[in-house]
Amino acid sequence: MDTSGVHAIDTIDDLRRHLQWAIELEHATIPPYLCALYSLDAERNPEAAHVVGTVLAEEMIHLALAANLLNAVGGAPKLDTPELLPPYPHPLPHGDRSVHVHLAPFGPEALELFLRIEQPASADDPPQAEEYRTIGQFYAAIEAGLQTLCDKLGEEQVFSGDPARQIGEFHLRSGGGEVLPVHDLKSAFAALAEIVEQGEGAARTAVWDGDRDVFHPEREEVAHYYRFQELQLGRRYRTGDTPQSGPTGEEITVDLDGVLPMRPNPRTADHPEGSPIRVAQEEFNQTYCLLLYQLEQAFNGGPGQMKDAVGTMFGLRKQALALMQMPTGDGTTTAGPTFEYVPPERRN
Repeated sequence: MDTSGVHAIDTIDDLRRHLQWAIELEHATIPPYLCALYSLDAERNPEAAHVVGTVLAEEMIHLALAANLLNAVGGAPKLDTPELLPPYPHPLPHGDRSVHVHLAPFGPEALELFLRIEQPASADDPPQAEEYRTIGQFYAAIEAGLQTLCDKLGEEQVFSGDPARQIGEFHLRSGGGEVLPVHDLKSAFAALAEIVEQGEGAARTAVWDGDRDVFHPEREEVAHYYRFQELQLGRRYRTGDTPQSGPTGEEITVDLDGVLPMRPNPRTADHPEGSPIRVAQEEFNQTYCLLLYQLEQAFNGGPGQMKDAVGTMFGLRKQALALMQMPTGDGTTTAGPTFEYVPPERRN
């Protein structure tokens, strides 16, 4: 396949810029997945809560893999930055401008967004370094750029980062996949494959991602796109199924009454200063920005902070659930987290 002119990653600086974009892209999935997960009553919707929870855990792993890739080539991952939290709704970072990332409770609209985000590339889609239609094409461009630069400069020149900054294993209780340290072309390709196969399936022709299902070790794990499709179609994939056949296994039920009616794309500005909802939203934003700070520290030479970051995530859940119990006053919706960036000088 001729990829000339399709990807423009031919300098180390360009590669580092694209890997920072990969961090922004992986992070962009986290707030909408968190809103969907927190809105679900896990007792009434165990399947949906399981799917969204495992995908979220794997997106955290992808974020760490993207940071490992950037560190390996001598970059410095930035997470505590307003670029990671643009106002909602907003387009997928550096990608298809028609895919608008929005915050919403679990339901048909949220699933439609998740399917657009995780959509597989088809086998003949070219790599695309920006304005990609699928995440797979974006990562194919990074892979091609890595190969080009190693051929041109040699692996040692490309992988100049400090190995001590690589994040190793960390556990989030759910989800498959692992955080692979990156130190050469082979490990970089393995990290990229982990991200793409978990999102859209192995080899672009199968619904499976190559891992065992953590909670059902007897079966293979379905890639993110197809896990969301199972919820949308109300049926599981089983052995022998393909993207063409669709899922033919057991039924899955989703109880939409077991979902908190969070107002989509909430903003602190919707509520008066000092009102209980606004105060709770501002506290959530403080905690979320603390999480971004802890992740940035963890990825920039303080891997011990990863444990603190995981602890902060559990605190976030409590704050978000409290918000989603607070009526907005319009008679139908509840409040929700706004994911607005708080500059360091305005933090508690």
